[in-house]
Amino acid sequence: MLCALLTVGCASTQAAPEPTSGPTPLTAAAALGDFGTVDYCSLLDVPEVAPGAVVSPTFESCQAVAGPRTILVGPLAFDSDPNIKPYTYAGPVPEGVSVQQSMFNDRSACTRAITFADGNRLDLSVTDTGNEQAERCGVADTAVGSALAAITGNKVGRLKFPERSWGLLLPCAMLDTNELDAVAGAGTRPTTGLSGHSCIRGKVSFKLTVETVEPMFPVTSVEQVGGREARLRVAGAFCLVDSTQPAPGLPGRRELAEISVVETAGTANDATCALARTAAATILPKLPKA
Repeated sequence: MLCALLTVGCASTQAAPEPTSGPTPLTAAAALGDFGTVDYCSLLDVPEVAPGAVVSPTFESCQAVAGPRTILVGPLAFDSDPNIKPYTYAGPVPEGVSVQQSMFNDRSACTRAITFADGNRLDLSVTDTGNEQAERCGVADTAVGSALAAITGNKVGRLKFPERSWGLLLPCAMLDTNELDAVAGAGTRPTTGLSGHSCIRGKVSFKLTVETVEPMFPVTSVEQVGGREARLRVAGAFCLVDSTQPAPGLPGRRELAEISVVETAGTANDATCALARTAAATILPKLPKA
């Protein structure tokens, strides 16, 4: 009787509608998978972006060289960069992803940053010897489109590290030793980089990759450190010691181990380089030989 008198009310009572789920914001992990094995060259459609380019993969980037022009895809980054500014990218982007531009060195380079929903970003840059910034940036935008197409098309390739490759090593495990306490700083702990191929512990940084170009800063000396031939150079506040070996599985290429120590008081000096030698003498003997 009551329901008959309140027919409208009884008939209209129903469960709340299920919320509609939209596209999931794309994180770097979902886009790229294991950061340590990403083949960044698989993100670059060479015939479209840089016809005829010579492509060189490293552990955390891809370099494509076509005449005077170099295209670099990677590395991944998570730190803030004041040079990165908003930019209206004309192409399609996945949910949660944005594209920015970098104003750093914008007279000889055009740099774009693909920033994922988790705040991690993939940098892409185009450099050459010309004066046509608009042309460089056109190539950079094409590279962005190529990378996003590979990501959304599930075409991200993986690196395969042969036996005795330095790509199999964990740099933080090699810095986590009492032998480096005095150099890195008392009480410091290792912190790994995004790719897993670099690590920082206090004043000491250690990176493993594949060498693509000669060092940007002049080599101060070539000497034996830790049983290996090593190059020493100074770059501002850093003193760097590096050594190379033939890259297993990559004929003509060399793997690079780079150890650096930062001078927190200013410019690196002889004392800084003495610490860098000490760190290198501890680390380099532990690297397998190809």
